Amino acid sequence: MNPPTVTNVRIVDEVTSDADVAAAIREGSHAALRVAFDRWGSLIYTYALRILGDPHDADDVTQQTFVSAWSSRHLLRPEPTALPGWLVGIAKHRIADVQRSRARGLRTASAIAVQPAAPVEPIDQRVTDRVVVAYELDRLGDPKATIVRRAYVEDVPLATIADELGLPLSTVKSHARRGLAQLRQRLKGVADHE
Repeated sequence: MNPPTVTNVRIVDEVTSDADVAAAIREGSHAALRVAFDRWGSLIYTYALRILGDPHDADDVTQQTFVSAWSSRHLLRPEPTALPGWLVGIAKHRIADVQRSRARGLRTASAIAVQPAAPVEPIDQRVTDRVVVAYELDRLGDPKATIVRRAYVEDVPLATIADELGLPLSTVKSHARRGLAQLRQRLKGVADHE
């Protein structure tokens, strides 16, 4: 009977040597990778957590370490102490990746913070005036607001407004005169507060 080779050695965490686990990983054994994770996953996580200080980043580094180990398993030497050192070396690279990413994020945030704010377009005073006049017209109440708006904003003759509203022309003239006086007084009050 031939001595067992790495491919037919059953991977059992407590029995299998580190060299056998390394050799089995190199040959593509998922079971061996699970054994490696069980043996050194907490070491990699603790190492990453101490350096990065963030549990989420430490989890990511641990996962990326074992994914990288699997994808580059052909580089692993099946020696007794090679596997843990190799995993820690991969973890150092993944930690450095996270640190570079953080530094880029900080540089970007700093650059954004230093950027001058976009210039604010000045509000067109005519638009502001129209809004104020419309508001004050509404406060006059009807029929004054309607008469003043139609006569002085829309330039409709007072006789036409009287016909449209079914009011005597003298009443329309009176509302127009009193409405304009009230509007002037209110707009003067607005101008005084500016």
